[in-house]
Amino acid sequence: MTPRHRAPEPAQPGPERARRPGRRRRGPSSLRLVWVYPDLLSTYGDRGNLLVLQRRARLRGIATEAVTVNADKPVPRGGDIYLMGGGEDLPQILAARRLRADGGLNAAAEAGAVVLAVCAGYQVIGAEFGGSEGEPVPGLGILDIRSGRGERRGVGEIVADVDPELGVPRLTGFENHQGVTRLGRGARPLARVTAGVGNGDGTEGAYAGKVVGTYLHGPVLVRNPGLADLLLSWVAGPLAALPGADEEWARRLREERLAAAAG
Repeated sequence: MTPRHRAPEPAQPGPERARRPGRRRRGPSSLRLVWVYPDLLSTYGDRGNLLVLQRRARLRGIATEAVTVNADKPVPRGGDIYLMGGGEDLPQILAARRLRADGGLNAAAEAGAVVLAVCAGYQVIGAEFGGSEGEPVPGLGILDIRSGRGERRGVGEIVADVDPELGVPRLTGFENHQGVTRLGRGARPLARVTAGVGNGDGTEGAYAGKVVGTYLHGPVLVRNPGLADLLLSWVAGPLAALPGADEEWARRLREERLAAAAG
């Protein structure tokens, strides 16, 4: 994807389909955050990802506009960051069908918007995922991945070391899924698992350009403010560090969860 701002773009292995040039820059004073289908995909407090982005932007003097789009509404194409959460099998299938018919999320990703998709949302933005009986269900094809059902369920704390290209500290989160995800040549692993299941092959999540998918709940951006800041920087450019007092609770949560995973 073509960046809309001067943020470093991670290298991609192998050929990648052409992306249209980025859209008009909204500027660091106003970011449009789009929460996609929370009526179908929002488990384990995934809305917290939206709240954390709002807070971390506000602490830096960046205004945000939060747009909630339920499944009976069209997905706006002019957002800056799109967020999707997790969900159960039938809502996931319904979400994929409606998003394919709507086309708004695909158009936004093609135009250079940031996308963060969690668990079921992660599978939906891929080329294919497993349905309620394990049958293949077409996804959106935004990320070059394919998911299916594995033999074991990943439940519990997960820790993973992020691809050094992204410059983000170790990830901590909670996973609860039976998905197995295979990455194609157009996607890179988001992280390497040190504890937990993730994609099922020692990796966790995937990314390409400004599209990020992960199995991590927690919510993932609450536990990992470095990842939240990376997404914001892809839209607003380099961000100033926050004062230590503003990071205290995030630091405590990270230490607690990392200790729990190590135990």
